[in-house]
Amino acid sequence: MPETTAGNDAEERSAFSHPAVDPDSSAAYGGLPDQVIDFYAPRGPGGPGGPAPVVVALHGGAWRAPHDRRHFSPFAAFLARRGFAVANVEYRRGAADPGAAGPGAAGRWPDTFDDVAAALDALPALAKEHLPGADPRRTVLTGHSAGGHLALWAAARHLLPADAPWRTDRPAPLRGVVALAPIADFAVADKLDVCGGAVRQLLGGDDDFAARVPYADPALLLPTGIATTLVQGRTDVDVPQEVAEAYADAAAKAGEVVGVTLLEDVGHFPLIDPAADACAVVAEEIAQLAW
Repeated sequence: MPETTAGNDAEERSAFSHPAVDPDSSAAYGGLPDQVIDFYAPRGPGGPGGPAPVVVALHGGAWRAPHDRRHFSPFAAFLARRGFAVANVEYRRGAADPGAAGPGAAGRWPDTFDDVAAALDALPALAKEHLPGADPRRTVLTGHSAGGHLALWAAARHLLPADAPWRTDRPAPLRGVVALAPIADFAVADKLDVCGGAVRQLLGGDDDFAARVPYADPALLLPTGIATTLVQGRTDVDVPQEVAEAYADAAAKAGEVVGVTLLEDVGHFPLIDPAADACAVVAEEIAQLAW
């Protein structure tokens, strides 16, 4: 991972300074401890009226175990105060491994993908039970960093290779995707060594990388036909803006327009920090698709 500046360190401290916010309810979508979704009911006036849209949130953390959905809970609660009904999804991540590059291995193949697909498939029924006042017809998928990758991937499951176990026969019923500093293009992320080689760790190392990329890289799964916006800080040194721009370029080549909102003097973490102006921008981008 590139060495962070003092400014980025301060942004990270601010984002992680907020205490975790307990959900209104939780539900399992599988039998394992990490197969759970936390639900936050809307607490604000929201948009132009009517039932609240549903925001499905996928946390980041380089697909590594030390970062779980609890660090995303202040962001989920922030969105709930903005009038959204929020589903904060947990999924299996790489176990801590002192021998791995960076703070533990990144991701678990195929477990990480199994879980995200299963969570999205189970969500309509679970949301009906746990977010009874929400409108699942207005669902927006969002995610930060590695979670941004998973959000883009989940929206493209209908484009996966025919033998992929996660493939669907039609696009997901989403109003859109708002991916925040996403690890959206694996070739560029690998070249830049994003998060200490996390992309190669996610796919199981060098031997499996080429074979698994077509099943995992959102930049190869285009056009999705789903409205998509990327929000990116220009001073992000964890996932540089080149990664988001590469995905947008790939989308354009596939005949799809992907919005890219670049924020000046913003790094990686303000996008999910309720105390930062950038977080309000993210909420507005979600609202534009949801309402």
